[in-house]
Amino acid sequence: MRRGTGTRGGARTGIRAAVAAGLALVTVATVSGCAFGRPRVAIPSSFPSPTFSSGYDPSDPTPSYEPTFSPSPTQETYDPDGRSDVSGSGCDFSDSLRQFTYTVSITNPSMNDSFSYDMAVNWMKAKPADGKAYGLHERSITVSPGDTETYTAKYTVNQSSIGRFWFTCEITRAHKSRM
Repeated sequence: MRRGTGTRGGARTGIRAAVAAGLALVTVATVSGCAFGRPRVAIPSSFPSPTFSSGYDPSDPTPSYEPTFSPSPTQETYDPDGRSDVSGSGCDFSDSLRQFTYTVSITNPSMNDSFSYDMAVNWMKAKPADGKAYGLHERSITVSPGDTETYTAKYTVNQSSIGRFWFTCEITRAHKSRM
């Protein structure tokens, strides 16, 4: 067995003691929270808080899926009641001709399809408004995509003298069908 007596053996012991002391100091400082402190982050007061939208429920993160149907671009959907495509003006009665008239305009909102409109115009008793009609005009008319067709609906009264009366004009039917 050999025993060292020079400074070299003492230096090793000193280095070992210094490393052990340093490790002990770092361990104590880290455990006590003094060394290697965490950087502080300041959150601005104007930072928006997170919000949930679109029906998302954080307690149930599985979104619900509801399939929707949309028609293909070549096939538009339409309402067969085409009265929203129709307007009327000039509700009138001519004493000399004994004739009711009403100007009807039909606008086809489709850019792809022609539609046939089965029209009915009634001239109704207004005072008293008892649901009776003085006359009825019916006509079918085809309107091309995006076009407007205008015509005058007419009804001639068969009596020679009607006297004074009150009336209104009503578009009672505009059944729409694809051509």
